Amino acid sequence: MTNAAQAQTVEERARAAAEASRAKTRDSETLLRNYVTPGLAGQPIATLDDSQTFTPDIACQKTATMLDVLVQPSDTGDLGTVRIARDTDLDGILDATSNLPVPVSGICANGLVSCQPGTWDACSYYRWDVDGTKALKLTAVDMSELAGCYCINNSCGSGLAWGNMASVLRDLGGGMVGALTSADPRYAIAQAAIEGPAIRYVGAQSTACAPSTDLAQTTYRANTTQIASDAASTARGNAVFQALEGSAIGTGATLQYRRCTIERRAAVRKPALDDIVRRTAGGYATIRNANAFDFLMGSPADNSLSGASCTLIDFRMTLHVGEPERIVAARLSQFFADDWAQLRIDGQLLGSVPVGWSSLGTPPGACELKKTSHASPDRDLTPWLTAGDHEIWLRVAVAQGGEALAQIHVEVDDGCQTQEDLVDGCAPIAGATGCRLDSELVDGVQTWINGVATGLRPLPQTRLLGGPACPTELTRDFFLKERTYRCRLDTMAEPDTSRAAYILDHSTETMLADRVRQSDGSLITATRAFALPDRGSVPACEAVCKTRAPKPNSEAGLDGVVGAKQNVPTGFDTFFHACTSDNRCPAGAGEEIVEPCGCLDDFPEAVVMMQTVRLAGADMVCTRSAP
Repeated sequence: MTNAAQAQTVEERARAAAEASRAKTRDSETLLRNYVTPGLAGQPIATLDDSQTFTPDIACQKTATMLDVLVQPSDTGDLGTVRIARDTDLDGILDATSNLPVPVSGICANGLVSCQPGTWDACSYYRWDVDGTKALKLTAVDMSELAGCYCINNSCGSGLAWGNMASVLRDLGGGMVGALTSADPRYAIAQAAIEGPAIRYVGAQSTACAPSTDLAQTTYRANTTQIASDAASTARGNAVFQALEGSAIGTGATLQYRRCTIERRAAVRKPALDDIVRRTAGGYATIRNANAFDFLMGSPADNSLSGASCTLIDFRMTLHVGEPERIVAARLSQFFADDWAQLRIDGQLLGSVPVGWSSLGTPPGACELKKTSHASPDRDLTPWLTAGDHEIWLRVAVAQGGEALAQIHVEVDDGCQTQEDLVDGCAPIAGATGCRLDSELVDGVQTWINGVATGLRPLPQTRLLGGPACPTELTRDFFLKERTYRCRLDTMAEPDTSRAAYILDHSTETMLADRVRQSDGSLITATRAFALPDRGSVPACEAVCKTRAPKPNSEAGLDGVVGAKQNVPTGFDTFFHACTSDNRCPAGAGEEIVEPCGCLDDFPEAVVMMQTVRLAGADMVCTRSAP
């Protein structure tokens, strides 16, 4: 270390290093000039103290001129000639040249406006685009698809293009560069240099050394929101990250993440008739008619039954009910017998002919009646036809020859029906002590993340169920909620901050107080003299000055040029400059100083401007008070 360096104090060396760093990085122009441009272009870069230089190689290909734009304003103020030259493969040779087919009357951030020369009439609007060969082209669009447009021809003022050539070139070339780099994001602009009526862009390929434009490195440029989900996905798959995130030291407690779902399960089915009710045993016939059944039992043929003086004959039929809720009606339509009959369901008497017969023994009268007795009670059997098997029992008493029949009529609903269940697997976790919602996805929409509601809600979802047999649309607020709960299992001991609190509460600018806990738990207090080193004096703020420069109001919108709608078609651009070390305002050419160097506070003015812009975009309501 030299004697001069030894003589400097630590503060002096720090200030010197800070000044050297600031000299090379104080603003974007300086940063581009000293580091970004030479780094992309493969030129030497010097260290902060200029003691060493090195040449980085961070680009696969470099060219001194990637894009060269030359303009020539005409007598009408329009850009009559715009010549574009490109180095398409970055080999250092300009291999593609073209001229714009239309005059340029106005310039936009992403395109241009071409009108009848010297006027703002019969205007056409074009957006910068590229064709299949990555060559620049103009695409006709509505003006609403362009941004930041302003007028440059004589309809807005005289000599605007010549007088503002640098900004005209930057805006015109910027739109071209934006289209080129969007179409092929492998390429970047290292530098833009203006030479008279021309602007030259230095280019480099720094994104990837590959011939294809479809690169993983450029995915986020097309979809900026994807980076958050990819970062979360990478974090979930990284064992080190997960260990640190969920560690007791990192969280201050032992945490457990529990995942669950709340799912709406829905299905549409059209059951077969036999799934609702069917005859499984006994009986002699089942008659189907559309959505109705007639179950027949007995022996209805004349004198098909024979007996002695009084013979008891039993007929039993079993009906199986699968879906009782779909039974619309069930009735005992009719029964008859020669000579006597009684009918029961599950052992309970439903009726008898020709008169009351309730016992299980012989009828209460002579068996031989020499006639057939009929009954049509039309009795409702629905209360008996619950889910399961049910026995219909027909008992007949016959003397010599006879016959008997019983008919059960059942109507069912076999239409399409939606079955819906909400399966909540999160209720036990949500009700547990120490568990709180950490994240939630509702039908793919992130409604909660890291314990905070995002404010997003999915739109009602409509799903088509049932297939061709039962097409059914079901619309619900949600179908699937995927939740993660963060559950605190046990809490670690809180760190002891009592010593730090004691020092802060009892120390002064000249005395340092301390309190130390001994091994036996006792506390010992102590004080000693204390003084901070001289920090030196620093300015109350960074001195800045405010300037302004006149400018024509040549901005263009859907209704035309702004200046044409104003009484005074000129305005001002406002600038703020950091003052020099001798407190001088470095105003640019054509700028007048509005406020000299000092601690300027334009926050109230900024608030008013922002409020004005906000209210300008709000709806206007005109009211008229009563006289």
